[in-house]
Amino acid sequence: MIKWLRWTARIWSVFLIAYALLMLSGYAWNWITTGIADPHAVEEYPFIENLPPLFFFLSILGLGIAWKREGLGGIISVAFLLASLPILLIHWPITERFPRYLYAPYGIWLIILIPGILFLILWWFRKKPLNQ
Repeated sequence: MIKWLRWTARIWSVFLIAYALLMLSGYAWNWITTGIADPHAVEEYPFIENLPPLFFFLSILGLGIAWKREGLGGIISVAFLLASLPILLIHWPITERFPRYLYAPYGIWLIILIPGILFLILWWFRKKPLNQ
């Protein structure tokens, strides 16, 4: 079961890391060729809107660290996601008339959270003796 959990967390994190690298390479390519990272970005938007994507990328970085050190990477991943949750809930609260286009930040949050929790569970099993 431990081996299955480890490979589930690793494969899941590989897809997330590849997706994040693809996004970052797209922004980098656009910045190199046009001088602007995102030409469709709205000017003068609140700084707080930069924090959830930044925390998501740092959380994915934690998933990469978790390949070598499950505990540290899992803690980094889950900590940055937990730091982004209040920002999401305050800036885009879930109400009765919640717009569907705002499901994406919460869905991404959940998709990144699951392998982080799996890495923490694996670290806990490794730390705890099996005979107890």
